[in-house]
Amino acid sequence: MLLTVDVGNTQTVFGLFRGEELVEHWRVATEAERTGDELAALLARLLELRDLGFDDVDGVCLSTTVPPLSRAYAELAERHVSAPLLTVGPGTRTGIPMRYDDPREVGPDRVVNAVAVLARYGAPSIVVDFGTSTNFDAVSAAGEYVGGVLAPGIEVSMDALFARAARLTQVDFVAPERTIATSTTAALQSGVVFGFAGQVDGIVDRMRAELGEGTRVVATGGLAGLIAPHSRTIETVDPLLTLEGLRLVWDRNEDARDRSPA
Repeated sequence: MLLTVDVGNTQTVFGLFRGEELVEHWRVATEAERTGDELAALLARLLELRDLGFDDVDGVCLSTTVPPLSRAYAELAERHVSAPLLTVGPGTRTGIPMRYDDPREVGPDRVVNAVAVLARYGAPSIVVDFGTSTNFDAVSAAGEYVGGVLAPGIEVSMDALFARAARLTQVDFVAPERTIATSTTAALQSGVVFGFAGQVDGIVDRMRAELGEGTRVVATGGLAGLIAPHSRTIETVDPLLTLEGLRLVWDRNEDARDRSPA
């Protein structure tokens, strides 16, 4: 089985593939100080939930936006899983041409999202990834990665608001019954849901004008399901799109296994 790992600044998502089938996935908090041994203990507990162990994993494909964890996952793969590790980065074969001023600046999660959306939904297409930042990534009609937009994420934005406004408190991220709220909690929820849905629609409209008619829009990430029902432009929610991209990149790098980018 292939273990795919998408390490974001806030959350980490593990996916376990048997061939092309995603048989299990888990979402945990990202802790930048975790060691390889700590990751091994966590993963062992997760695998036990399906009566599996490290012997069932024959490869690991990693995307991380937290550089200190690259070494920890290398230790995990070598000492505990005893399987080849592929860390997505500069030099990794993706199968998608990069039309970016400096491809090294593009986060690996953005690249694998583009790989997955092209394979699953065709081109031109846009991925909206709701994470620590909200990432908009574009694939042209020619199947090229042509760049995107980065905006503050939902949780980051709300944390900043609560930190600056003493009278406001944390609220659950759920959609209110109506836009015009009659309580502070509902007013905040309205701002989150309808405000970010409006942001998505505004940015996607501008990107579509450059990419052309027929551009597909796919949302992914932990909060995609909250915003998508209130967005005019999001057509599909694929919450585990990044894991599929990692699987595809793994398959395209058979001769580069066990090699991480410098």
